[in-house]
Amino acid sequence: MNFPAFTLALPETILGVMALLILVFGGFRGDKGMTSISALCGVALIAAAFAAAYPTTPLGQGFNGSFLSDKVSVFAKVVIYIAGVFVIVLGQGYFDRLKNRRFEFPILVLLATLGMSMMVSAGDLIALYIGIELQSLAMYVLAAFRRDDPKSSEAGLKYFVLGALASGLLLYGASLVYGFAGSMNFHDIARASETNLNVGLIFGLVFLICGLAFKVSAAPFHMWTPDVYEGAPTPVVAFAAGAPKFAAMVLFARLLQTGFPHQVDQWRQVILVISVLSFVIGGLGGLMQKDFKRLLAYSSIANMGYALLAVAAGASGIPALLMFFCLYMVDNLGLFSVAISLNKKGGEPVSRIDQFAGLSKSNMPLAIVLTMLSLSVLGMPPFGGFWGKFYIFGAAIGAGLWWFAAAGLVASVIAAFYYLRIIKLVWFDAPVVELEPAPAESKWIAFAAAAFSFPGVIVFLIFVSGLATAAAVGFGA
Repeated sequence: MNFPAFTLALPETILGVMALLILVFGGFRGDKGMTSISALCGVALIAAAFAAAYPTTPLGQGFNGSFLSDKVSVFAKVVIYIAGVFVIVLGQGYFDRLKNRRFEFPILVLLATLGMSMMVSAGDLIALYIGIELQSLAMYVLAAFRRDDPKSSEAGLKYFVLGALASGLLLYGASLVYGFAGSMNFHDIARASETNLNVGLIFGLVFLICGLAFKVSAAPFHMWTPDVYEGAPTPVVAFAAGAPKFAAMVLFARLLQTGFPHQVDQWRQVILVISVLSFVIGGLGGLMQKDFKRLLAYSSIANMGYALLAVAAGASGIPALLMFFCLYMVDNLGLFSVAISLNKKGGEPVSRIDQFAGLSKSNMPLAIVLTMLSLSVLGMPPFGGFWGKFYIFGAAIGAGLWWFAAAGLVASVIAAFYYLRIIKLVWFDAPVVELEPAPAESKWIAFAAAAFSFPGVIVFLIFVSGLATAAAVGFGA
């Protein structure tokens, strides 16, 4: 543990130290200090993002190869940290309106972000597991954060129980891989699998894939997603639907391409099966949903199927994976911000899709925002979601996965139905509920997300696509 190793982990050091200090501060201030604690956590995340992206921050590996800092991890960390800031802003206003201020919320977001940061930099199986568990334990608590709400408690319990099952699969797979490869390090595992591939290593890899598929809510390991999305507080779901899955998908790609590069033909088959199941189940399952958050859960399952196509494409799919998640996370944050913005008279949130009817007559700006974001997520050009899928399908076709790209395109057309249904309700049906004025913070985040989806995405593509391509050079080597 020399000084250069700690400079590689400077963002994680900032987050860890600040989380402990802010926790002590919160212990003295209590819930009345939530605003200042949220501000401090936001500052910590911004400082970590600057530390990660600063040009002189070194890249390499430290702690005996357990920690990897490369351009892909830096790219992912900056995106995850920025997402954490927006979630803290959403949560601050959301819990204020519910009279449920608890200073632990922003600190838990900070700790979950620290776990995600470790995930994208994991260089061995121990770092992989520590990062996943740090992120997961914080997310379990956040899902059950509203202790007075039975649905929130149920969501946290289901998430915890099924998450424990996934952790068991991960641990069992890691123990098999370690036992047959003789090392926890991804590079050492790659050398062992090249010279002495055996059934034990294959079984270990399968268990690892199953555990990680749960973390990204890919089918058939998606069973927790709709219930957790429906029951957990909306800002928590906005966080869980984007940043943790981005971190887990980068970790997924690193494990497969660094730890098992010589077995690509074996693991690619498994990834493709999971991918097809995800966008088929996600697309068809969403057609039957009446609750907006459950609909977004099935949409998330389908989108993880598209992202897995980029993982299956190998090294050439990494730029597409990075671009897809950046664009998907913005749309996702915007849609959940719209959900937070819509409340019936009396403060009860609008949850059913049929309650969006006539939104254009009661709140035209939010109707436009919801329409833009819906068109973006379904992949309508020229919105941001179209470009995300364009990169994914392009990477799949470039890797020779023509039939799977075609299947993904068909599933995307099927899934478009439920977003078109929302647009129809918003613009052509009569209002069925009377709405309160939208909260300022969620409303402006939704506006910003819609503006990013178009025309802001044009500027994003110009400047960031080159960064994603450059970041992916040498990934997995």
